Amino acid sequence: MGISSLLSSTVVLAHPHGWIDLSVRVVTDEQGAVSALHQTWRMDPFYSLVVFEELQQVPGADLEQGLDQLGSEIRDNLSHQHYFTEVRINGKRQSLGEVTEYTALERDGRLTFMFILPLSSSQALAGHTLEYQVFDPTYYLEVVHEEEGGKPAAEALILNGEPSCELSILPANPDPELVMQAALLDIDEQAEPGLGRHFAETGRVACL
Repeated sequence: MGISSLLSSTVVLAHPHGWIDLSVRVVTDEQGAVSALHQTWRMDPFYSLVVFEELQQVPGADLEQGLDQLGSEIRDNLSHQHYFTEVRINGKRQSLGEVTEYTALERDGRLTFMFILPLSSSQALAGHTLEYQVFDPTYYLEVVHEEEGGKPAAEALILNGEPSCELSILPANPDPELVMQAALLDIDEQAEPGLGRHFAETGRVACL
């Protein structure tokens, strides 16, 4: 199940059923080793509106309380799906820790979920290449980095304190047959797990 199930929304959209604007800050320690990915997810405007309306219909609860509960539910459900995130260093997949720092809030009319996803152990960046992908396995929601002027925005991928690293965001290049497969899914049909990987952008941090 995608994150859509976490939001308990009854809205029906074309496939994919919504999108997430993503920005990532690579968190490093004093030795320059990567310890976590600080992620910000902004749900698309229509999807956000539906969620806010649903939260405001809960008797006796204000929006802030509803968002606090929603953030906890999102975190709990995503924990079973590796937080939609895969991280590799020099091609080797890294194990991830559990998210304990997170928040859900309304920002400029958008439902925004922010969280810090730790690696199980810090990994040196010097002389290595870190790559990550963030995707809904069922491709119910499309995840794309924040854009500005048709290209990734400056804040879409940030690494502080490591000037010897080159940052880039590689576009997805799905096979045309997979594009057709996704387009033919019925509105209420779930794709096979793994479809979303083929539509995922890749964030890359290549360090000298």
